[in-house]
Amino acid sequence: MSAMNDPVLKDGTVARKLIGRIKTYLNDVSRQVRIMHVCGTHEHAIAGSGLRTLLPPNLEVISGPGCPVCVCHTTDITRAIHLAEQGITVATFGDMLRVPTPRGSLRDARSRGHDIRTVYSITDAIDLANGDPGKEVVFFAVGFETFAPVVASAIEAIPPSNFSFLCSLKRITPVMELLLSLGNIQLDGFITPGHVSVIIGTKPYDLFVSGYRMPIVTAGFQPNDVLLALSMLARQIRDNEPANENEYKGIVRREGNTTALDAIDDAFEIGTVYWRGIGAVPDGGFLVHERYRECDAVHRYKLEQVAGSKEEKAKGIPPGCSCHLVITGQMKPEGCPMFKNEKCHPRNPVGPCMVSEEGTCRIAHEFREATGGS
Repeated sequence: MSAMNDPVLKDGTVARKLIGRIKTYLNDVSRQVRIMHVCGTHEHAIAGSGLRTLLPPNLEVISGPGCPVCVCHTTDITRAIHLAEQGITVATFGDMLRVPTPRGSLRDARSRGHDIRTVYSITDAIDLANGDPGKEVVFFAVGFETFAPVVASAIEAIPPSNFSFLCSLKRITPVMELLLSLGNIQLDGFITPGHVSVIIGTKPYDLFVSGYRMPIVTAGFQPNDVLLALSMLARQIRDNEPANENEYKGIVRREGNTTALDAIDDAFEIGTVYWRGIGAVPDGGFLVHERYRECDAVHRYKLEQVAGSKEEKAKGIPPGCSCHLVITGQMKPEGCPMFKNEKCHPRNPVGPCMVSEEGTCRIAHEFREATGGS
């Protein structure tokens, strides 16, 4: 079955019109155009429907740092392992147990007898604390702005006294801006993540248009949403009229979800945090606000002293792994020798991008399709 006849495209007639529009716009552009998205769900839609095989040769859609599991830094995982080794119950989502680090994974720590639980919500983790008041429980929170208000609400609700949060929550716009400062990455536009944009709105992306003349489109997650976003970007590029446009208007508002943003502002401070494969990102994450420091595991257990080496902080990527290049859109997963030789695969991930269903390497392995990069 060809990509155009794949039912995942939902409406082949619409898809053909959008692809024709993209080709028409880019016929007038005499150079290679590179569009980056920063969302694992977008990558899944693009690779799963074979969209790249339908695009004009001078358009490349590459995957950026849109997987929160992939960019969770080794220092944060090391701290979670350290807590478990001190007899504290660590609760987190399933994908996090399998993420490899130079010091092993959380699953490795659990195999050594430490109390590391898989949960499906913060409520599950709080129930563990309520069920055993004499046991210290830490929820290891990993995600972007999409998950931050959920964590913020739990913090504001004042959890049990034996419960705290180890937060590895990231902000997407600072890392997008950092990527533009890297001289070896040429980008012509961004597709911004619909889930994150539901929370933050589209207004934060104005800086890319005003400061960098970078075309922006916020998109939904159906293949035709992505094609429409690409056609909007292609038009902006052809006309040299960068704008901050919203394809996902039924869900995303310019001002975002103000209730969620208020909760985030109350519970967190913005600070420099480490992204795996990238390094320190100024204003790149959320830190638990001082007013809630008693439920901040970093403060409560003095975790500032538990950190990786300078080499780990710089990249946090195992030797021979190319996840740092994949995360930043500089390499396709197929360009990594470990991917090509099947040394790294979902059953035995060497790098973080092979773990989560939102990881670029995991998606490429699943669909066996070129997924972007140079």
